[in-house]
Amino acid sequence: MALDTSIKKVLVIGSGPIVIGQAAEFDYSGTQACRALREEGIETVLINSNPATIMTDKDIADKVYIEPLTAEFAERVIAMERPDSVIAGMGGQTGLNLTVELYDKGILDKYNVRVIGTGVDSIKKGEDRELFKKTMNEIGEPIVDSEIVTDLKAGVDAAGRIGYPVIVRPAYTLGGSGGGIADNEDELKGILSKGLQLSMNKQVLIEKSIKGWKEIEYEVMRDKKALEQWKENGIRLHISFD
Repeated sequence: MALDTSIKKVLVIGSGPIVIGQAAEFDYSGTQACRALREEGIETVLINSNPATIMTDKDIADKVYIEPLTAEFAERVIAMERPDSVIAGMGGQTGLNLTVELYDKGILDKYNVRVIGTGVDSIKKGEDRELFKKTMNEIGEPIVDSEIVTDLKAGVDAAGRIGYPVIVRPAYTLGGSGGGIADNEDELKGILSKGLQLSMNKQVLIEKSIKGWKEIEYEVMRDKKALEQWKENGIRLHISFD
């Protein structure tokens, strides 16, 4: 893909605190993002609350801010540095959530900052349980029985209709925090209470458990320009498993 020459200055959002043995990939991805951008002559501004990372080394980004990863402090950095773009996907769930918050509060529009890489619409469809379910239904993708709830009573009622065991999936949480499998109402109340507390938008999906099923996961990377050419020529990408 050709370099977008309109991108001059990018804000990279870090992953914040990490646990030993976890989330090191986000430090690596943020580090590589800064290096790749600088190789293209693009100025980089990094904000991260965790100084004990490689990405916060003074040689990785042009400007490094060790600040809390909140909308308030992010806006201060944006106001001072005036980046034209922000990249969200390099900081894991922390970066994704903060970018969505900045977008929803109108901060990105206020300072004319665009989101590059994974867009806000895609983030919401992947993280908002209701939007994800709606998207799957729209494209005809089969999904297990589930209901969206925002309080404890609704969750208990939903589990009663779906049938135990159920999986509790909070929206916008780090690494599945607040989720789990409930085999009965008592377990559900404990897990759901925590999930509602941790979810950024107080939204939890109660889903029929398919524990024991086999899962096949695959990832596809597509070049934007190539994809546009495929669409123009009527070419579709199809992956099947025999």
